[in-house]
Amino acid sequence: MTVSGTPLRRGSVLWMAHTAILMGMNIVLSMSVFSIPVPGGHLYFCDTVINIAAILLDPVSAFIVGGIGSFLGDFFFYPAPMFVSLFSHGLQAVAVSLISRKIMSKKPVLSSSVAVTAGGLLMVTGYTLGRAFVYSTPEYAIIKLPFEFLQAAFGAVGAVVLLYPLGLKRIHDAMLRGIK
Repeated sequence: MTVSGTPLRRGSVLWMAHTAILMGMNIVLSMSVFSIPVPGGHLYFCDTVINIAAILLDPVSAFIVGGIGSFLGDFFFYPAPMFVSLFSHGLQAVAVSLISRKIMSKKPVLSSSVAVTAGGLLMVTGYTLGRAFVYSTPEYAIIKLPFEFLQAAFGAVGAVVLLYPLGLKRIHDAMLRGIK
């Protein structure tokens, strides 16, 4: 498996370290300390890390960072929705990773933008359905819906801006080429 022309084989030490660092960032950003309070909860910044990981890494790594990282973040800080997070963010991450690689791969900014939009919609849908189930009330899920869209939009825009205009993808690829 190569990422941006650099060997990042699944199971290698570099792959594990890459995945673990991004998963750790996701867990830390799941803390209320790094969130914005909104009515009925918080707006978390973990979606930005999930989208960045999904664009930079393969779908398995993306699932580990997005799904398992979110599951652990909820497990440590707010366990009620941890399985909803595993499913919703895991599916989001895999979708972003696959779409950003398969659709319009010659135009990475556009491809990544489409991917994070689709991933955000999957995440919002998963959380809305999951909240209705976990909290046994569709009304609570509907009340949170605008904030889920806001979190998804912030994560999508934040990831694309950090990766492309601010050059994080270029830096990431250069660092991996230097490790070869």
